[in-house]
Amino acid sequence: MNCDELRDDYELYALGIAEDPEAGEIRAHLERNCPICVPGVRTARQLTSLLGASAPEVVPPARLRKRVLAVAGGQKASLWNWSPVWAAVAAGALIAAVIFNVRGQRASAELQQAAAQLQQLQAESANQTRELARLNEAFAILNQPDAKQVVFGGAAPQPPRGRVFLDPKRGVLLLASNLPPAPAGKIYEMWVIPKGGAPVPAGLFQSSADGTALHVLPGPVNLAGTAAVAVTVEVAAGATVPNLPPVFAAAL
Repeated sequence: MNCDELRDDYELYALGIAEDPEAGEIRAHLERNCPICVPGVRTARQLTSLLGASAPEVVPPARLRKRVLAVAGGQKASLWNWSPVWAAVAAGALIAAVIFNVRGQRASAELQQAAAQLQQLQAESANQTRELARLNEAFAILNQPDAKQVVFGGAAPQPPRGRVFLDPKRGVLLLASNLPPAPAGKIYEMWVIPKGGAPVPAGLFQSSADGTALHVLPGPVNLAGTAAVAVTVEVAAGATVPNLPPVFAAAL
């Protein structure tokens, strides 16, 4: 076991009530003068000593004392030594406090770990939901009989290449290959360029490690008024005006 796994058992070891395998592991760490466990156990011993010293002196009730004397056969008060009894009670209370503290720390750590795992699962579920919605939009455009298809990137050697599908009701779908991931701090941005008008931002995307990309702009599109669909490299937040020249453009 490593030191982080043994940290919660330092107090139990200091009281002599730690169980194996933790007790044996701590003992082994101490024997090799572990720089983490040695001061950790020393602090735990100081803490338990302080707890014991700070416990207030308890005077047994007179009725309880009389009952114990009666059970013991009527011994005289002067023959009865109460110190060991209340010392044992105080020691038991101290041990119980340490045990509850250790268990509380472990329960808190387990709750924090469970909460972190839940947040991770929720984030993964949200990502999967978004990806599924994106794929459904892409398939919806591909299945439209009126969708217009444009091929790009067939001329230059090893250029980004692919297809753009435009449907009047569903939107624009971009499928690309040979498109390396954008540099750090940068991202790809798609533009819908109307005839005689300024380019309109059409969403940000990043390509995969294998150079493939799928991007969807959902919503109605004016096919008759669209001149081209282009892609540029922009800052990570995107831009309102394209950074020319474009990486590629698919003319309608």
